[in-house]
Amino acid sequence: MRTYVFPGQGSQRKGMGGSLFDEFEDLTRAADSILGYSVKTLCLEDPQGLLNQTEYTQPALYVVNALSYYRKLRESGEVPDFVAGHSLGEFNALLAAECFDFETGLRLVKKRGELMAQASGGGMAAVLNASEKEIRTVLEQNGLTSVDLANYNTPSQIVISGLVEDIKAAQPHFQTGNHLFVALNTSGAFHSRYMEPARAEFEEFLAGIPFSELRIPVVSNVTGRPYENDLVKENLAKQIVSSVRWTDTVEHLLGYEGMEFEEIGHGDVLTKLVKKIRREIPNPVRHSAPAARPRPAVAAKPRQSAAELVRRWNDAYPVGTLVKSTTGDYGNLQTATEATVLFGHRPAVYMNGYRGYFDLTEIEPIN
Repeated sequence: MRTYVFPGQGSQRKGMGGSLFDEFEDLTRAADSILGYSVKTLCLEDPQGLLNQTEYTQPALYVVNALSYYRKLRESGEVPDFVAGHSLGEFNALLAAECFDFETGLRLVKKRGELMAQASGGGMAAVLNASEKEIRTVLEQNGLTSVDLANYNTPSQIVISGLVEDIKAAQPHFQTGNHLFVALNTSGAFHSRYMEPARAEFEEFLAGIPFSELRIPVVSNVTGRPYENDLVKENLAKQIVSSVRWTDTVEHLLGYEGMEFEEIGHGDVLTKLVKKIRREIPNPVRHSAPAARPRPAVAAKPRQSAAELVRRWNDAYPVGTLVKSTTGDYGNLQTATEATVLFGHRPAVYMNGYRGYFDLTEIEPIN
């Protein structure tokens, strides 16, 4: 079995993305239109030094992760058994599971990055060589109960989050014995109670956006278990104030016999974390193979190749055809291009107004 994992904030570097932007010119142009700036220039050159600012970091990583995934599909044709992402990377996991399209995901990430960037007065630090129990004990004994545990990266690498003065006050208590304390360069207390205003506003933003049923199991940061379809929006909002349970995520996935992980995106941060978790949890609880997930009703039609579906569509329907979605209420849509095969496997057509692709199996012409 195989899981694709997508990295989050902290993995960004100038030069990331390389030739991806030229390889996927249409998606790069769509990203530029949504963001109002050149994502290629930001990632490759970062002339204004914006790449490490949250409102720019998150969209940039989302785009690079997404294009890396599409290249992987194009080159291998392999769809993973599971997907997961670390914090921001979870949006790419949901994209891979076809919960939403590229453009919708980017709009979500853009809004999330803007809201999280508004946070101030907070700080974060990584505590190494200490267990969750040890960290909680130190915080309680020193009256630092206002500090939250934000990221469970491995059993012995946990990130704490809180007000700047509280993080500074915690530092000397984690510089004794074998413990190590590493302050992180962040603008806010991410994944803590102090992000509640951002969570509430993001929840409202999510409410107006239709999501599709997941085509691949996605393991949630909030629970460390696969998502239920009806909880995706709730958990995406909750993720902003909740701990990133990466250890639980990887431990759950390791419970499937023969599970392998492949990091999709820039760098190898998650690859290193997975190796460390494997060492620290050598005997995870075993699970039976997951049951096949039900597909939408449209998938029950006789199977045709993507190329055949595209040929039949283009023979029957000209550009400008009015259609409706069979999976959500998008109102009347109008095709803007001929149908095409995306990423080597997906028959799709681009829509006017919506600014995104729809799968041919999920639309019907309006007579």
